[in-house]
Amino acid sequence: MSKKTVLVLCTGNSCRSQMAEVLLNHDLANDARALSAGTKPQPKVADGAIAALKDAGLPADGLYPKDVDAVMNENIDLVVTVCDNAKETCPVFPRPVKSIHLPFHDPHGEPLESFLRVRDDIRDRLIPAVREALGL
Repeated sequence: MSKKTVLVLCTGNSCRSQMAEVLLNHDLANDARALSAGTKPQPKVADGAIAALKDAGLPADGLYPKDVDAVMNENIDLVVTVCDNAKETCPVFPRPVKSIHLPFHDPHGEPLESFLRVRDDIRDRLIPAVREALGL
């Protein structure tokens, strides 16, 4: 059985979607491959997001914001929007794709503790939701 591909979509692709991508790739490594992108990508990944991932012993090197156009030709099985703006502006994909919306607090500009809480919230709610949506 081949791995399912999950796209985590946010506005800036600098925080929540990046943490979700890394967490999904770690926690569902045998079953899914996660990508992330933004509808309006920021110049860089938030330092707090990188610190929160490293705090959990997860890889954070080489992360960079990507525009959703960069992943349009991927064979995506599930789109997860993690902010309301991305849900409203979610692009039309070349073929029908299942999607779920699971919003998370945006910790951008807040102390590291906020990023840690959002990271843990993503792990607690998003991983099971993706597992269920993909039938894993």
